[in-house]
Amino acid sequence: MTQSNTTTAAPTRNILEIVRDTHDALRKSERKVADLVLADPQVVLGMTLAETAAQADVSQPTVIRFCNALGCTGYQEFRLRLARGLALGTPATHSVLRPSDPPGAVVEKIFDYTLTSLDWARRNLDAVAVEAAIEALLQARSIQFFGFGASGIVARDAQQKFPLFGVPCGAELDSHQQIMSASVLRSGDVAVVISNTGRTRSLIEIADVAREGGATVIGITGSREALGPHCDIVLVAETLDNTDVYTPTISRIAALVVIDILSTAVGLRRAHASGQRFEAMKRRLNALRTHED
Repeated sequence: MTQSNTTTAAPTRNILEIVRDTHDALRKSERKVADLVLADPQVVLGMTLAETAAQADVSQPTVIRFCNALGCTGYQEFRLRLARGLALGTPATHSVLRPSDPPGAVVEKIFDYTLTSLDWARRNLDAVAVEAAIEALLQARSIQFFGFGASGIVARDAQQKFPLFGVPCGAELDSHQQIMSASVLRSGDVAVVISNTGRTRSLIEIADVAREGGATVIGITGSREALGPHCDIVLVAETLDNTDVYTPTISRIAALVVIDILSTAVGLRRAHASGQRFEAMKRRLNALRTHED
């Protein structure tokens, strides 16, 4: 079975994320520039090279070395990338939650973090892998979704979209039931394994069991490294982790969006054959709701 999990070139990262990630590896004098940038990137954007050096209390060559350490050819390229990064929205670097944050700050930071991280996931999602996953789901005889914890919630959400997929769908959350379900999958079936970390051993085992039976395995994960080699198609929904204290729902939201993409795309392609059934389903659901006079 041919794998569709080839690595593609990653888009240019937000320069502020690079500053954050490389901060500790910089020289002491270069870290002073990094601290200035992270403290108020909008102000730095309007500064000249000389002004940045003076504000950081370093020499101009130090600022240039700082830019080079980030992969920029010089200060001008750094400013261009900084402007581009700020245009995408507040980076996750500035959304870190602190115990002293008032409720208003928590609201702003979580919204900023979620929007920025979702945009990052969108720009990194492999369109070729998405198309391969859609084709596999279109041809599927049945689909089984697998996940634990927060990923289990995503699996349940995917299963309840089975009318869009047009074939029987299941989502077992118990580990024993998962192994049983994976063991009976055969050629023509699809297993969708969902794991943000990609390192859950039982889910990797489930991917292996499903593939051994001949099923096509689609992985939805935040990191390709662990789960990826065990799947036929890998959809990396990478998000930006910005705290060790608060576990955000952003990874779950990103995976839910991927499920929406897959189910909607399959539903649209099946619309010509199942349009009347969809309409009937909507009418029945609508009849269960209350209506204003």
